[in-house]
Amino acid sequence: MKRVIHWFRRDFRITDNTALTAALQSTQEVIPVYILSDWKSLHDWTGAPRQEFLCGSLHALSKNLESIGGRLIFRKGDAVEELEKLAAETGASTIFANRDPDPFGRGVETRLAVMTEARGIGLSLHKDVCVHERHEVLTGQGTVFRVFTPYSKVWFSLPKPSPGSSIKQLITPPGIASLPPPQLSDWGLVPTASIPEPGERAARERLKRFIAGPMKEYGGNRDTPSVVGTSHLSQDLRFGLISPRQVFTAAKKVEEELPSEGRKNSMKFLTEIVWREFYMQLLWHYPEVMNQEFNPTWRGMKWPGLADTPDAFERWCRGRTGFPIIDAAMRQLSATGWMHNRARMITAMFLTKDLHLDWRLGESFFMRSLVDGEIASNNGGWQWSAGTGADAAPYFRIQNPWSQTKRYDPQGLYIRKWIPELKNVANAALLDPPSDGQSIAPGYPAPLLDHSTERDRTLECFSKHKALRT
Repeated sequence: MKRVIHWFRRDFRITDNTALTAALQSTQEVIPVYILSDWKSLHDWTGAPRQEFLCGSLHALSKNLESIGGRLIFRKGDAVEELEKLAAETGASTIFANRDPDPFGRGVETRLAVMTEARGIGLSLHKDVCVHERHEVLTGQGTVFRVFTPYSKVWFSLPKPSPGSSIKQLITPPGIASLPPPQLSDWGLVPTASIPEPGERAARERLKRFIAGPMKEYGGNRDTPSVVGTSHLSQDLRFGLISPRQVFTAAKKVEEELPSEGRKNSMKFLTEIVWREFYMQLLWHYPEVMNQEFNPTWRGMKWPGLADTPDAFERWCRGRTGFPIIDAAMRQLSATGWMHNRARMITAMFLTKDLHLDWRLGESFFMRSLVDGEIASNNGGWQWSAGTGADAAPYFRIQNPWSQTKRYDPQGLYIRKWIPELKNVANAALLDPPSDGQSIAPGYPAPLLDHSTERDRTLECFSKHKALRT
């Protein structure tokens, strides 16, 4: 019987898995493999929350494969080298995998293609991470969209693929050597956050709960960080515990039964799926955004920081800025590996426009701290907030943390949940900067800056740089 390899990358499920389904259509004897990275302790683009969720999801995937007769093989090291060894050991004729939208993953795919051609091994790569990828959503002239709204109109107009079915049976040849399932300690890490339950079953339950409830009022609740108004599916989409096709189809099915307002809310939610794919398409076509500003106007601009506050970045990371909405968000991130989307915008704009620090510092810190760290979305969000990205907030649009609190946390529910020092402070003290510039509660720091002053400084920095470029 012909044998093939399915290389799991970020598709940890047996339902609607494009490459795995294709592998089984070619033969019943499939060798599922996951290849562990061998870095230790520190990494620029991931950290303990995401690695812990990765471990749990791989454990769940292993059990799911065993339940249908298969076995997940674990190897460790360079992906291309390990796949070459596994194919030689097992006599596998073809390697199946789903494409990765990130530059690093694409680089591995390029090397893999060279190796398989040299060894006479088949390589079958598939679309799975997106509903529409790469060259599917283009302008009428066949060029890449750089602005979201026209991109989204074309995205919604295209026919959508239906989700595939669940795999019922899979045969893995016996006797293949495997490492044990990974533990967080394999990377020299320890748990740092209380993360969501990992695994495909948990992801499907989260989708079911969201579709049945919060989605119907998504538009009104999505920006309120104290309310469970968002889907909390970001980590599931990041690791492929659920596919975007499943999410789209489930939302559209319920949408048909909703009144007009409910349908609007469903559309607002689905638009967030489109934002995800917009940023992935931009990263695919403009990989330089990993290191540079998307908008060439702002490349080379200096981010001077606060000369009199050298520990500003550290205080931002620890939630000790003296701005309650900022500190609550950063402490939520530390405790859970997740942050509400509105809070992500507020904290990112504070780092870049109030602290005058390079957006790349915040981008990297988020990737190390988030359980749902998605390179494309994280980069796109940070550049949007910094005013340097595609379809970004103009540089002169600078969110005021105090005004954001009044609008999105007027009762201080979110703030008090994450900052116990402020549990007995009156609401009024949370909504405006203290008139005397002092701390508003024992053990809580005074604001480390005056927002109005730093706003003016930001406008000056951007204006000067723009003048130099024109």
